[in-house]
Amino acid sequence: MTTVRLPLFPLNSVLFPGLVLPLNVFEERYRAMMRDLLKSPEDEQRQFAVVAIRDGSEVAPSAPGLPDPTARPEQGPAAGFGADPVRAFHEVGCVADAATIREREDGGFEVLATGTTRVRLRSVDASGAYLTAELEPLPEEPGDEAGALAEGVLRAFRSYQKRLAGARERSLSTGTELPDEPSVVSYLVAAAAVLDTPTKQRLLEAPDTAARLRDELELLRSETAIIRNLPSLPATDLTRGATSLN
Repeated sequence: MTTVRLPLFPLNSVLFPGLVLPLNVFEERYRAMMRDLLKSPEDEQRQFAVVAIRDGSEVAPSAPGLPDPTARPEQGPAAGFGADPVRAFHEVGCVADAATIREREDGGFEVLATGTTRVRLRSVDASGAYLTAELEPLPEEPGDEAGALAEGVLRAFRSYQKRLAGARERSLSTGTELPDEPSVVSYLVAAAAVLDTPTKQRLLEAPDTAARLRDELELLRSETAIIRNLPSLPATDLTRGATSLN
């Protein structure tokens, strides 16, 4: 089994291969990560792994809180993730390639990264300034009838977009061209659909592209039917979701 070791950036969201991830980095553990990434040669990829948080806090508490208002906030690379950090994260994540890392005057960083490949979390090391992880790359197998399924998902996604735009009382741009490569379609739809984190995580973990597309086809049809029957649903209810501060 081939594994790689990379810095670990836990988030309350799921990153998919091919999708862009903007980050506003302000916690010291992640500042240290970005400083180290900047030390790598410019001709090398500056990579870290993103995993969705199963149980824990994306941002570590920085002040006394409940239930004990006098308790000192937890410190360190695993702050907010418990005694065994690996249990706090979903098992499958995505490698992110940081194209831009820009340091601000306040010492924080603005980062623009892109998801590349899926990885399985094998272990987490909390001995340094930030978490690192041993990761097993996961191949993307096409599965059976991926091409035909991708066509069906694209049709269902266009219908879903129209219903969603109508519920939001917004116009839908029809000039946007969507990809036709099945794996790209599967990841784009997974990222673009208004779904909760557990559902997006399930799509990321799909055994192959065809399985992901089958799941998406059912989800899109179900979500489209729900939106059709809720024409007065406020846009804020459709778009409500966690925002990454880091």
